[in-house]
Amino acid sequence: MKDLHDFLSKISEPEHREKLEELFDWTMKTYPQFSVVIKWNQPMFTDHGTFIIAYSTSKKHLSIAPETVTILTFKEEIEKSGYQHTDNIIKITWDQPIDYSLLKKIIDYNVQEKIDYTKFWRE
Repeated sequence: MKDLHDFLSKISEPEHREKLEELFDWTMKTYPQFSVVIKWNQPMFTDHGTFIIAYSTSKKHLSIAPETVTILTFKEEIEKSGYQHTDNIIKITWDQPIDYSLLKKIIDYNVQEKIDYTKFWRE
């Protein structure tokens, strides 16, 4: 898998594919400085070579992976939005709307926290 088009082409449910296209478009328009890399079969958005956020899919939900510290920082807001989460991912069921204002806070937090960071993942 080389790019977002390849990733999206593997999603058989049209509604799921459309939701992801909207999410990818929003991310790229809101953060034009980001680069997209495909690692572990999921799109990851990076800033100056460091990981910011990744998206992936399952049968029942799409996953947003901003790293554990970010999930812990926004835990209450994530739960208030009605999303389930683990230490590593936020789960948005296919019938739930994406809370773009919360997603923007999460991404902005990672961008700011990693502004001078030179490695891919946090240690």
